[in-house]
Amino acid sequence: MDPLQVLPHRYPFLFIDRVTLCEPGKAAKGIKLVTRNEWFFPGHFPDQPIMPGVLIAEAIAQIAAFAAPQNAHPGKIGMIASMKEIQWRHPVVPGDCLELSFEVISSKGPFLKGRGKATVGERLVTSIAEMIIHSKSK
Repeated sequence: MDPLQVLPHRYPFLFIDRVTLCEPGKAAKGIKLVTRNEWFFPGHFPDQPIMPGVLIAEAIAQIAAFAAPQNAHPGKIGMIASMKEIQWRHPVVPGDCLELSFEVISSKGPFLKGRGKATVGERLVTSIAEMIIHSKSK
C-alpha cells in the first residue's frame, strides 16, 4: 500500500516508505529506510548522525493511520493527543531499516489508542506503551 494514498504528509515529513501490513482496526507495520541524505542529519549531529527520537515517534504515529478502523474518519487528519511510557533504547543511524509497528488497543469516536514500536533488525529502538491519536477536521 502506498503511504501517499492514505497520509496527508509529504516530503520532508513523510516517514514511511512502504506499508507491509494493514489490518484496519487491529494493526499495521511499515518500513523507513534511513539514508545519509535525510534532512535532519546535518544538524543532529554533524559528527555522529542520529535520527531524532521525536521523529521516530512521529513515524510510529504515521503507521497508526493504517491500523485505524476502515473508513473511520474520512477527510480528517490524525494528530498525536498523548503518549505514555515512551522509551528510546538505541540510536537510529544512516543505513538502518527502521521497522515500524502499531497495535490497536481500542477505538472510540475520534480517538484511536494503541501501542507502537520501532526496531532495526531484532533490536528494539523505540517503544510506546500507549499512544492516542485524535482525528480532527482539516
